[in-house]
Amino acid sequence: MICKTHSIAETKQLGIKLAPTLKGGEILLLSGNLGTGKTVFIKGLGLGLGIKKIIRSPSFTILNHYKIKKNKIKNFIHLDCYRINDPQEIIDIGLIDHLGKPDTVVAIEWPKIISSLLKKYKTKKISFTQINEKTRKISF
Repeated sequence: MICKTHSIAETKQLGIKLAPTLKGGEILLLSGNLGTGKTVFIKGLGLGLGIKKIIRSPSFTILNHYKIKKNKIKNFIHLDCYRINDPQEIIDIGLIDHLGKPDTVVAIEWPKIISSLLKKYKTKKISFTQINEKTRKISF
């Protein structure tokens, strides 16, 4: 499926709309250049899952863990691998403990560096492309 969004608000809204379709156990791999809307989409996804806290980019913290209270999905993990040089760093922070868990959704930005760790898991790829200043193409 391919969607086009024409604003930050539309990209966030797409994330909100996707959230109710998630059952738990999903590993979402978000790829695209800087500024294509990956984090904005994840902010919407978090809102759609019922997270009240502000979803922040984990560019420097690497991994953000959000607890969800009103849903069968109890955990939302947001990982940003942009600054990762070695997949071992991800193992060291405990990501493996969350992958594929039925009460957890994991969203990973810049997943290519850790693709070797994800081979045994079922993943869903979401690709972001900037068409122009406002328009994004999002492919599922």
